[in-house]
Amino acid sequence: MSRTDGVFKTYKLYVGGKFPRSESGRVYEVTDSKGAWLANAPQSSRKDARDAVVAARKAFGGWSGATAYNRGQVLYRVAEMLEGRKEQFVREVAASEGLSKSKAAAVVDAAVDRWVWYAGWTDKIGQISGGANPVAGPFFNLSTPEPTGVVAVLAPQKSSFLGLVSVIAPVIATGNTAVVIASADAPLPALSLGEVLATSDVPGGVVNILSGATAELAAPLAAHQDVNAIDLTGAGAELAKELEVAAADNLKRVLRPQPAEADGSDASTDWLAAPGTHRLTAFLETKTVWHPTGALGAAGSSY
Repeated sequence: MSRTDGVFKTYKLYVGGKFPRSESGRVYEVTDSKGAWLANAPQSSRKDARDAVVAARKAFGGWSGATAYNRGQVLYRVAEMLEGRKEQFVREVAASEGLSKSKAAAVVDAAVDRWVWYAGWTDKIGQISGGANPVAGPFFNLSTPEPTGVVAVLAPQKSSFLGLVSVIAPVIATGNTAVVIASADAPLPALSLGEVLATSDVPGGVVNILSGATAELAAPLAAHQDVNAIDLTGAGAELAKELEVAAADNLKRVLRPQPAEADGSDASTDWLAAPGTHRLTAFLETKTVWHPTGALGAAGSSY
């Protein structure tokens, strides 16, 4: 699975649009569901996590300032690229999750569809999370959603691809940038996703992907003053509590694991179910603007 034309594949991190090895020089063995060796994955350090935050912050201005329509086109391009590399992801998902080829293919198809679904929401989420507010007086009062900023994402531990896509796509669809900690035991689909992002139209730094020990990487991200929000989906109950405490220091937005995810295994989470919009709205801020309506005509009627 981890070989291409007889050559072992080298997996690297994806940070700032580039593919560095871990700053620490460490790697760890990734095995399949039966314990057979698949590949060596880079074991990210705290320095790698800090570098990823710097890259995400640098990319935030341009990505959040792009039109929602443009972001949708970029996300759709990612789906096209995923479709073109379907066979690779089927192999990686099958090995990582212990699935048959047919079941892995269904998971990959669902992940591509999920990415397209979120691409379609980029220019529509404002219609359901914002609007004109009725006020007493000659004013327009408009509430509009804006991205929160840099979001740390702890990817699901068991659903290495569909779950991964389901937590990354809504973050960037709404204009945020992401620092993603891949599944510790099954990081290969996530690292391969970085290769897809690099060859699509996603600007470098919008998504940064780290592999390694989830707790080791999540702690500095939760406490980082330049991280605005954190998604705890891939954290166990005890780790999630610790990260919530750390996140409170700069009032980060926190998306807590769903009850089915509370043990960190996400094994009982139905990632194939319709996702809804709660992940889209989880990392949005609401800006409200007042503006005088003015007057029209000699009679002074206002609009």
